[in-house]
Amino acid sequence: MLRLFTDSFVTRLRQMSGLTMRFFILFLFITLSGWVSANSIFIPMDEKQTNHLKAYGITYWILKQNIEVDWLLNYRGGSFMCEYNPKIQSELVVRGVSFEIISGAKVNEIISEIASPALNYDIMKLEKYPRIAVYSPKSKQPWDDAVTLVLSYAEIPYDIIFDDEVLNDLLPKYDWLHLHHEDFTGQYGKFYSNYANYPWYIEQQKEAEETARRFGFHKVSQAKLAVVKRIKEFVAGGGFMFAMCSATDTYDIALSAEGVDICERMYDGDAADPQAQEKLNFDNTFAFTDFRLSRDPYQYEFSDIDNNLPDRGLRQDNDYFSIFQFSAKWDPIPTMLTQNHTRVIKGFYGQTTGFKKKLIKSDVVVMGETSEIKEAKYLHGIFGKGFWTFYGGHDPEDYQHTVGEEPTDLHLHPNSPGYRLILNNILFPAAKKKKQKT
Repeated sequence: MLRLFTDSFVTRLRQMSGLTMRFFILFLFITLSGWVSANSIFIPMDEKQTNHLKAYGITYWILKQNIEVDWLLNYRGGSFMCEYNPKIQSELVVRGVSFEIISGAKVNEIISEIASPALNYDIMKLEKYPRIAVYSPKSKQPWDDAVTLVLSYAEIPYDIIFDDEVLNDLLPKYDWLHLHHEDFTGQYGKFYSNYANYPWYIEQQKEAEETARRFGFHKVSQAKLAVVKRIKEFVAGGGFMFAMCSATDTYDIALSAEGVDICERMYDGDAADPQAQEKLNFDNTFAFTDFRLSRDPYQYEFSDIDNNLPDRGLRQDNDYFSIFQFSAKWDPIPTMLTQNHTRVIKGFYGQTTGFKKKLIKSDVVVMGETSEIKEAKYLHGIFGKGFWTFYGGHDPEDYQHTVGEEPTDLHLHPNSPGYRLILNNILFPAAKKKKQKT
């Protein structure tokens, strides 16, 4: 039957005049073009995605082509959808990201399902790619950084900036700022006890002191406070700040200690204020309150904010934290920041591993926690017109990363749920709630 139809079709084509043939081909082209344009590309983010991390990178790339992307909150792990384009299809294939080409009817079916008041779904339209900066020293550090690792793996471009750029007011060029593994208190990570004679530590101290003098500060702690306050202004003006590990608690400690010397002699040449604890101002901080400083200059700890204690009671085989599920239609911000294909994630250490819940301000949103030990792992808040996120720990795929250890190879962890939390924050600044059709 098929052969009979084909032979008949070919015979009809041969009988057409040249003019009729041209009209037929034009009609066929228009029909097929209309069929393709009605299709969309669907990028699943549930267990069917072969490479979750590169899926974020391709979404960022699509935005750079001035093509909007729908972020389907809570739908199949927070999937993405955009109009069909052969360039996008080719790029998805090259990067090894799973996708489906779906019809206009299927798109409408998904949108109708998401709009149902009975289901915890919503659509967030991503419109403009965010300009990304990573606050990190230009010199080589003896540790890596999870954010720069995953940005590079996902092929998302970023700029490295440090104290000079911040103090020279270049932050407004960017939409999103990550604070690399950093100590904003001027105590050089409190590495003095173990690493004071190491070349990298000596060079780090020398560079920090030179930068402080160049900007007219007598101490590194004063220069770091100026940096912290510029970053605070950046957030207040509408910027997005993300921090991990020691950049979280030391940021707040520096804000609380404005005008107070909390550094001992080996860090700044004179003794710390013996009344420093009583002089802290917790009104200045983003996330934490009523914490107590670690006054021992040889202790590898800044305060009691961090839950990295010997009696934490967890090991690598039982250390997990849970991310909460928020209402997509009523709480879109924490919903975006917690998109994942699992709600339970492997725990991991850092100089700052997690945050004691009793020391977190009441207006801060706890998005992930290890409930058994009352430890918060993932926090979010609003300041002025902007937003900040704190994520405890150093590397989501390296349980206890050590100084000098080789960086994680993310080719071995393309579906890492811990790294997905970082990349949710990358796309957050691009979002604008999509109005549903009535």
